[in-house]
Amino acid sequence: MTDEARLIEKRTYPAPAAFAAQANVDAAIYAAADADPIAFWEEAARRLDWSTPWHTAMTWQSPADGAMPKAEWFVGGALNVAYNCVDRHVAAGRGDKVALYFEGEPGDRVTVTYADLQRRVSQAANGLLSLGIGPGDRVVVYLPVLIETVVIALACARIGAVHSLVFGGFSAEAVRFRLSDTGAKLLVTTDGQFRRGKAVEVKSAADIAAADLPDLEHVLVVRRTGQDIAWTEGRDVWWHDVVDTASEAHDPQPFDAEHPLFIIYTSGTTGKPKGLVHTSGGYLAHTSWAHWAHFDAKDDDVHWCTADLAWVTAHSYEIYGPLSNGLTQVIYEGTPDAPHQQRHLEIIERYGVTVYYTAPTLIRTFMTWFGDELPTDHDVSSLRLLGTVGEAINPEAWVWFHRTFGRGELPIVDTWWQSETGAAMIVPLPGVTTLKPGSASVPLPGIDAAVVDENGDEVAPGRSGTLVVRRPWPGMARTVWRDAERYRTSYWSDYAGKGAHGGYYVAGDGATRDADGHIWILGRLDDVVNVSGHRLSTIEIESALVADPTVGEAGTAGVPDALTGQAVTAFVTASGAGEITDAGLRDRVAREIGPVAKPKNIVIVPDLPKTRSGKIMRRLLAQLWEAEQDHRAGRVPTALGDTTSLQNPEAVDAIAAALAATRP
Repeated sequence: MTDEARLIEKRTYPAPAAFAAQANVDAAIYAAADADPIAFWEEAARRLDWSTPWHTAMTWQSPADGAMPKAEWFVGGALNVAYNCVDRHVAAGRGDKVALYFEGEPGDRVTVTYADLQRRVSQAANGLLSLGIGPGDRVVVYLPVLIETVVIALACARIGAVHSLVFGGFSAEAVRFRLSDTGAKLLVTTDGQFRRGKAVEVKSAADIAAADLPDLEHVLVVRRTGQDIAWTEGRDVWWHDVVDTASEAHDPQPFDAEHPLFIIYTSGTTGKPKGLVHTSGGYLAHTSWAHWAHFDAKDDDVHWCTADLAWVTAHSYEIYGPLSNGLTQVIYEGTPDAPHQQRHLEIIERYGVTVYYTAPTLIRTFMTWFGDELPTDHDVSSLRLLGTVGEAINPEAWVWFHRTFGRGELPIVDTWWQSETGAAMIVPLPGVTTLKPGSASVPLPGIDAAVVDENGDEVAPGRSGTLVVRRPWPGMARTVWRDAERYRTSYWSDYAGKGAHGGYYVAGDGATRDADGHIWILGRLDDVVNVSGHRLSTIEIESALVADPTVGEAGTAGVPDALTGQAVTAFVTASGAGEITDAGLRDRVAREIGPVAKPKNIVIVPDLPKTRSGKIMRRLLAQLWEAEQDHRAGRVPTALGDTTSLQNPEAVDAIAAALAATRP
């Protein structure tokens, strides 16, 4: 990050008057939440159905003096998460309302009402019980975006089992680690999945992952593609045999507010992935209220979060948030360009999607596909609200999204949060907040986020620092599974003892705050290039590069340089709007940020390596550059780090080939 952050973006977009007039919340919510944050979160929690009310809203053991940080919310309270997401809507007479519109990549479609969902989840709960799964047991779910994926997650919640969803494209090694680390008794997988027009076999990877694990008792298999698969008698069971034949009657029982709901693993870009534990009451209270407030959730909304169900975004904004609020959703199995680049536009039109929540990386891809305007083949005028998530969105991509999908008038809810936080932490309220392209805006009511220096003091506007959260919140991960010490050292030790609550949560991101109080994320604290003592934000440089019409996407990294310590190396993809020139890009960066930020090296690549959440893996870019320098010097290259979280592993080989092509 820069020593003094340069906020070059000056465009502002006030909340449209018509939107503000019908919004779920108004500006008064901030003062109310600041006056009594605990009472605010209690009121949010009362939106849920509790079997037993809590007697204490929050307890907190701070990390001061080396203590283990420990938060508990709604102590003594009990509820059933699945009941809150399904049964209570049926009980209220809304059983005929559509809960899910499923669209498979091949074009198959299924409509699931809340009554249908209740029946399916009850059957799955009974199926889990028949396999010996009970409260506290762990279930790893290795499925693509299917109805069954939502159903099995809710079924686990219904019986008190703890689910851990894994992206269906992950390797056997990644799945095996999660099975072993959680001590899972059950793996739920599929024979195959449809991806980019092909039926991709999955079961063999699941078999490798499951082999000889002492805790694993069964593998429950969903028939999706109909492919022939290997079968282990006594261990493997079919979904249609165990679940579809089970009783449709199941009485959900309440669980303590602090009962574990799910374990979600961080991407594991360095070291082994961390299994973050989220609990029932606090997580659902935060997620449900946040979804209702910042997506302005309405009863007639058709909500589409495009994330894979294994990503935390989908946990909160594709399963628990929208369903707890009784909304209709779209879930889509496939990729955005299967079988054509307008598939998302087609889906928006078909189902009348009103809220569209997606990642900056897809928005930038759309920019390269569609140019200045959307194709007119499909009507997307049903949209009333847009959202972005994954990493900071480049201002030019924000403005393009607003002008095209948003018709120049729709609010964009740019959300900053993490697997660790449970739900959105920095996010605009669409009927209240004046939007600034590239800024996630201000903390959610009830959240105390700040940008601080190394002493824990807030930095002056325009200065960069470390993004922290200064008080506990309901949706926070309670620990790292089986490694509480790692939880303390990873997130709480840097500012232990600081502030009124005895410690700050460290998000791992650098940020700055402008004079209006808007927070700008500058990237991971380790996504910094240090050129001759000048600390430069990778996000800032990338935004300048993407603003060039010839560039579709950009990823920057610091690489060793004998003269300046580190040099900026930029990896860019072409937009198709003209020829990329090194001189033109360097001049743009120098003009918008300063000469010190000019990339020394520019490499044109077909794609950038990204996690499933859309984050560019800049560490890999630096490693690929250094591996190429090793090749040229006749040295043995250092092996690349963990790549199991990549959604596009083929990009690694493509970048290596692009670098090799530049050899003298």
